[in-house]
Formats: sequence, C-alpha cells, structure tokens
Amino acid sequence: MARPYRSALYIPASRERALDKARGLSCDAILFDLEDAVAPEEKVRARETLAAALASGGYGARARLVRINGLDTEWGEDDLRAAAGLACDGVLVPKVDGPATLDRVAALVPDLPLWAMMETPAGILNAAAICAHPRLAGIVMGTNDLAKDLRTRPGHRREPLLHALSACLLAARAHGRVAIDGVYNAFRDAEGLEAECAQGRDLGFDGKSLIHPDQIALANAAFAPTGAEIDLARRQIAAFDEASAAGQGVAVVDGRIVENLHVATARETLSRAEAIAALETT
Repeated sequence: MARPYRSALYIPASRERALDKARGLSCDAILFDLEDAVAPEEKVRARETLAAALASGGYGARARLVRINGLDTEWGEDDLRAAAGLACDGVLVPKVDGPATLDRVAALVPDLPLWAMMETPAGILNAAAICAHPRLAGIVMGTNDLAKDLRTRPGHRREPLLHALSACLLAARAHGRVAIDGVYNAFRDAEGLEAECAQGRDLGFDGKSLIHPDQIALANAAFAPTGAEIDLARRQIAAFDEASAAGQGVAVVDGRIVENLHVATARETLSRAEAIAALETT
C-alpha cells in the first residue's frame, strides 16, 4: 500500500510548541520548515530545535519532510548537512529550476529521498526533467511564489495557474511521483478551502499542503475515497471477476461498462482506503 499524502502541514522548525503539537495532529505528512516560516536570525537555532524534536520522536507514521533553505543562501548547505543526520523521511528542496539543483542536493544527502518545490517558471518548464530525477520521491506545488513570478491574480478557481498545475501533475504521473497541491492562504475560509481541495483532487493531486491545523480535516476528507466510491469499487471488481469467470471481457455495473482499466482504478481506490485506515490506526 502506498503511503497517503492527503494533508501535508507546514510547521515552522523554530517553534518548539508547534513542533510538539504536531505530534498529535491527524495530518498525513509534516513539512518541517526551515525556509519561509523562519526569520533569518532564527535559522541556525531552528535547525537545532528541529533536530532535537525529531530525535525525540512521537510523530507516528506521518511522513516527516524537512524543507531546507535554498542552496543560493548562506543556510542551505548547512541545512542539508544537518538533514543527512535527522530522523526524517526526506528533504524538500525549494525553488527547483531543473534537475541540476537536485544533483547538488543528492551529493550532500546520499540516503534520503528528495522532494521538489515546484514554484518557479523555470521549474514548471522543466517539470518532466525534474520528475525524472532518480532520487525524487515527489513534488509540492508552491503556488504563492509561482503566482508572484507570473504576476497573476489566480482568484478562487486558480485559472491562471491551471496550466502549471497540470504540467507538473503530468510530469509526476509519468514518473510515478507523489504530487501535492499548493496551500490555500485564507485558513479561516472553510468553504474556499473545500472548493480548492476538490479542484486539486479532481485534477489528480494526491493531497494538499496546508498552513494551519484547522485545514487538516477538510483536506483529509477531500482526498480520501468516499464510502460510495469504495462500495462502487468493490462491486466493479466483483462483477468483472464474475464476468471473467464466464468468459466475458466486460461487465456492467449501474448501467455502465466495466473493463480492465476500471478494475485497475477500483483496486487503486481500495488500496488507498486501506492505506488511510492503516495510518489512522497507528
């Protein structure tokens, strides 16, 4: 079963209280942030605070990803050297413009999976090459930075960003990478978050990156199979198996044809549901 990534919550690595609170949250992944959420004068201390928190454990089965500062900053390489010894599941690299950036990171952290922030015009144009990198596990959309660089006004439905979102998703799927959608800034706007989660889910993303714990429940619900979808998946598999036993290549469920591709989707739905259930019981 693949690990679920319905909700990926950013936590400032400099805030001990937030790091402790995250141990009890129901998000699927934690993005421990050494970059944007940490003031320059706090960068070094944040690295030490995060190391202590991860060493103490308590984060359960959640994916633990560490977002470093860019390699063009005075903190980036030291972040990577520290990350190589941290109890984490991967390194999230900001502003990845191309695979050469990942090559530099891979040389400093030889054992950890790499994740790429897709948040620059060059990165979007090079999405296929980035997602083809052998060390890459997944991508996280950085829609705020991307909107700034593109000079767009995305609005509620994010029309100006849809090409970039789809291009990155295509690249991720072509190479079997996890794809996590960007953040929704108005964390008190539950209706807007729900709509944007639904949009990201329908585009094909695995989950949503989040900026506040109050957003977790909506993201978890949006990116999980519904009870109706699970029931349909089971009935499609059963009907197809019955049709196959009778020497038929297709089945019919609820008036719709069910072929091999539908059965593959149904099995994936059940696998995701099982993975979510396993995570929520740990």
